[in-house]
Amino acid sequence: MKIILSAISPKQLDAWTEFFGSEKDLLILEGDITRIKCDAMVSPANSFGFMDGGLDYALSERFGWQLEKKLQQKIKELPEAELLVGQAMVIETGDSEVPYLISAPTMRVPSSFNIDTSINAYLAMKAILIKAMQHEEISSVAIPSLCTGVGKMQPVIAARQMFQAYKEIILGERMDFKNFGEAQIYHWNINPQGRI
Repeated sequence: MKIILSAISPKQLDAWTEFFGSEKDLLILEGDITRIKCDAMVSPANSFGFMDGGLDYALSERFGWQLEKKLQQKIKELPEAELLVGQAMVIETGDSEVPYLISAPTMRVPSSFNIDTSINAYLAMKAILIKAMQHEEISSVAIPSLCTGVGKMQPVIAARQMFQAYKEIILGERMDFKNFGEAQIYHWNINPQGRI
């Protein structure tokens, strides 16, 4: 699986380099993610599939606004009737250069409230990587910075969370807590700004 992390923010690029810099099969790119050729591109939208703001607006412009409607319909068909944070969905784009979109909400509805102290970037990244690995036709995926736009999470915190998910899903570092205290420490380490 080739993973491409793409951002235009120097702070985010530096933060990713700090955490992911020595990883093979992973590329950190400065620039517009919508111009990357890959098997799947990530939409870090919301639980209801609205793609009319921020990066998702650019993705809708790139792939066509019918993609938002297609995503929303597939979400409505789920048992929960929403795509929860920590879940992801793959849909076809109809685009020859980027045939798939992975929708992975970083928030339930567009909001900056409490996102910076959450572990939502970690949860979304885990979901993205799991879905990409499960899909036979996806061998490369372009991922933007998670939670740092509307969510206002600090780039270094987002990078820390994304890397923790990467370690668990790609590198196979499994969690193994002997007690609740260890689980608390692990959770706090993902986002030291959060409250326990």
